[in-house]
This record gives sequence, C-alpha cells and structure tokens, in this order.
Amino acid sequence: MALDAHRHFWHYTDAEFGWIADDCLRRDFLPTDCGGMDPCIAVEARQCVEETSGLLELADKHDFIKGVVGWLPLAAPDFPELLEGFLAEKLVGLRHVVQDEPDDGFILRPDFVRGVRHALAQGLAYDILVFERQLPNVLKFVDALPDDARLVLDHLGKPAAFDSWRVRVTELARRANVFCKLSGLVTEIGVAADPRPYLDVALEAFGPARLMFGSDWPVVTAHLPYGDWKRCVEDFLVPLAGADQTKIMSANAAAFYGLKGDTR
Repeated sequence: MALDAHRHFWHYTDAEFGWIADDCLRRDFLPTDCGGMDPCIAVEARQCVEETSGLLELADKHDFIKGVVGWLPLAAPDFPELLEGFLAEKLVGLRHVVQDEPDDGFILRPDFVRGVRHALAQGLAYDILVFERQLPNVLKFVDALPDDARLVLDHLGKPAAFDSWRVRVTELARRANVFCKLSGLVTEIGVAADPRPYLDVALEAFGPARLMFGSDWPVVTAHLPYGDWKRCVEDFLVPLAGADQTKIMSANAAAFYGLKGDTR
C-alpha cells in the first residue's frame, strides 16, 4: 500500500476556488469520495486559517488522513502566537501558495523567512509550491534556512521548459535537506506528454531516499484517474530495488512528515 503525500479536499465555491479551470473539478471533493484510495497527507487548497482548522477536523474523523499540511499567515507578526493553537498531532507541515504571489521575490522576504524558520523550529515541515521560473529564488530561500530544515518541492517544481527545469531542479537537489514530490506532473505537461524523462531527472537528482509519491487528487482527475497516476509511478519504479520502491511510495513521506503509528 502507498502513502499519498499530496491530496486535497474542498467544499467548492466560485469565490474561493477561482484557480480551478476544469469544470469537472468545480464540485465538492471530500473524504467520502476516496473509497479504495491509499492513506494520505491532506494539503491546503485555500489560504485561510479556516482551511487548516477544517482539514484537521477531517483528519480527526478519518483515520486514513495521516497528516495535514495547512496554511497559516507565516509572514504575520502574530504568527508564532497563532501557531501555538494549531500544533496538533496531525498538523505536520505548512504551505504558502508562493506561485501566485505577484512578486517572485516573495519567498525571500525577511518576514516570510522568519515565519518559516519558526515553523520549522516547532517541528513542522514546509512544502514549497512554485513555478519553474521561481526556482532560482527557491535556492536562496533554502540557503537562508538551517541545513536540517525539512523542505519538500511540490509537483517537481512545475516544469515549463524541460531543459531549463532540469538544470534548476538538479541544482536544488544538491541541497540534501530538500525532498521532491512526484505529483502534479500531468497537470503541467499534459496527459499526452511522456512523464518518464521528468521522472528520470527527479530520480537522478534526488535519489530514492528523497522522492515521495503524491497524487495531487482531485486535480489529477482532470487528466486521469488516481489509480492511473499511481500505476505510472509504480511502473517507473520497477527497475529499482524493492526497498527503494517502498521508500518512494510510502516510507519517505512517513519519515519526512514525522508520522506516528501505523500509516496503512
């Protein structure tokens, strides 16, 4: 069984989910829609405190949600005080939608970096969500944090042009504390494109010890079913040793997010 390191849940409204372009995604997606799927990490899809509270409530009700990567105002002056009320067992990380910030240098703002440093010091991980063009600033961001900071790049850094992405993501992977999620790829390159060259780069750059399977459900379903993406990753991993396959499909995410107990 896998551990899906990247899954979303939402009650859909036009006002709160304006980023959704596909009609098939403009509806509610809830834990009750996940029959037959693997255990998962729930990741924020709205930048509001209520989103984080709601995901933690879902995690309390549904055992297959093993952890929550939420959103909190990392750059706010009162962030440390606000975080105190959210240090629940299933809050395992935080994320900010840096890709949508009008300033590509947002990730380097001192108040934002300070907030991330504080979250990391409280035992949380941080998910990096950016477009490929923002990866040079991600390098500076990572270098401004402690060497043992638990950081993971979502969706392989959202490749735009293969050659430039390969250079940038390979440079990022030289930072030994940065992991990478094998998620969201079909959304970026299209279902007709071959994902293997991108997966090859990720495997060569990060190695089996720093990759983790993620579906980006339900966003992935605009292109192919959850099971199809999972099989795509599993098929890609067939040449690897069984222990390395297990790392990528489940063990790395469990260790990275510090999950406790049974993750099945």
